[in-house]
Order: sequence, then structure tokens, then C-alpha cells
Amino acid sequence: MTGAREARGHEGGLPAAAIEIVASIAAHRALSREQIGEMHMPGTGARWCRRVLGRIAAAGLIDHVRTAGGSPQRLWFATEAGARTAVEIGALPRMPRVFEAAEVVGPLQAHTVAVNDAAISFLRAARREGDDFGPLAWRIEVAHPFVVDGARRRRSRSVISDALLTYIRSAAGKVFVEQRFLELDRATLPVDTMAAELARYAELFRAVGEEMEPVWRSRYPTFPSVVCVLAGGGREVLRRRRDTALALLRAEPQLTRTPEVEIRVCLLEELVSRGPAAPIFRSLRDQGRAVDWLGNREEEGRR
Repeated sequence: MTGAREARGHEGGLPAAAIEIVASIAAHRALSREQIGEMHMPGTGARWCRRVLGRIAAAGLIDHVRTAGGSPQRLWFATEAGARTAVEIGALPRMPRVFEAAEVVGPLQAHTVAVNDAAISFLRAARREGDDFGPLAWRIEVAHPFVVDGARRRRSRSVISDALLTYIRSAAGKVFVEQRFLELDRATLPVDTMAAELARYAELFRAVGEEMEPVWRSRYPTFPSVVCVLAGGGREVLRRRRDTALALLRAEPQLTRTPEVEIRVCLLEELVSRGPAAPIFRSLRDQGRAVDWLGNREEEGRR
């Protein structure tokens, strides 16, 4: 949404980009007022954002629920009518899952907020650089089913990415479509379990279909790198978790056999405060070097 313009004659007097806001909320499970403002109303105040959301809610397209805990906030989610309207108008390609209020503030609440915070950091960077990464440039919970051949039988497996980012940038007169699998870790699992989950991307890379073609090639022109974002703890605790996870991954047989799979790890706090173009990542392949999300060292520059 650009500024505070309203659509003349729009039913209910809703802002011109109301349906874009509804689509974003529906696509990303739930968003806070701060996240919606950053995505659709940058530079406007909290009061205006609350007013806009209130009017969209009065139209029956979105609703909110208040979170519990030390810092309560409202999380906005799309109603069935809102999600269906976004699809009918063409703002969304297909009907998303519609969540109830109890689900929004359920066990995945903090995880959902953090995934969207991480993605919005890329949106902020794209806006600054003139790149293409808008409110619908990431999809949450993207499943990748495949089959692996075991010693005795074939097994169905699946890698479910917390999000898939599609970021379009230009450099030296060329256009690059950068896709990334995003994994958000809130330190709820033992670090070795977290590392094992990341290592499954090597399985996905090697999995082949009936024609012996890699299954991922039906969806991606090149295999996306993995961006793992750590949250849920203090900075020093998360840095130790990052270093331990990378040490385990470098010794993981699946990944040593699959050098094509790149994994970069950062802290959510640093991603939000400094942005993905800063050298805040530690890479599976570039030991001891701080790199940006594209794998460049600080002195190499973004472009």
C-alpha cells in the first residue's frame, strides 16, 4: 500500500490496497500490526495502520486475536470470506488454509512471527536496493515430497521448508532470480536434531523420479540454498548453537556427498537489525568467513 489513498466508490470505503493486505495476511498465516505496516504502509504511523486494519476487519475480511505472555500483541489473520475474496480477485493463486483464532495463538505462534520477521528483512533490503521482493514473495510451509530407495523397500519422505523466498535482483545488466529455502530454528530442539533436519536437504537434492531426473528440477531452475535463521535465545547462546550446528553439518555424510547443497546460518536479531546484505552469515562451505546472504565477503560488496 502506498500512502493513505483510498479507492473512490470501493465498497465499504476500504483503502485501495485493502485486498493486498488481506492476501498477505492469508498467505502468511498471521501478521502483527508492525509487520503489516512494514510490508504495506512504510512511513505511515501506527494509528493509521490500526485504522486501516479496523476497517478491513469491519468488512469481515480479517480478524485478530491477542497473544498472551509478557509482551501481548494483536495478530491478524484472514477470515474465510477474506481469503476467498483475495482468490476471486486474483490476489492469490489458490485458496490458502484458513486458520482459527486458537490456531493462530497456538504452539506455532512465535515460530510464525519469526519466519515472517525474517522474510520482511529481505523485503526491507529489496526496497532499499530497488530489487523485487514484495509482500507475496515468500510462501510458508512448502512441502517437497520424494521417495528414497532403502535396503529393503522404497520409503516416502518429505522436506517441509518453513518458507521459500523468491528474490529478483539485477547486477551488471543481468537479472538474477534468487530462491532460498528458509528454516527458522527457535532452539526448541537439541542442536543435533536441528542439524539432522537441515541435512535432509541433501536427500531432497539427490532424490530422483521415475525418469531418473532429480525431483527438485520440476520446481526450481537451480537448487535453492538454505538460509537457517536462529532465534529463541540470547546472542551468545545462539552463536554457540550456530557454530555447533555447522560443525555437525560439516561432518554429516549426506552433506559431504552433496557439495551442491549450501547452508548459511545467521541470527534473527542480526538479520532484522543489519539486513541480509550484511556479513552476518556463517556458511557450511566457507569455514571461518562471515558472508552475506549471497555468499559475498564484506570487502567484495553486494554487487
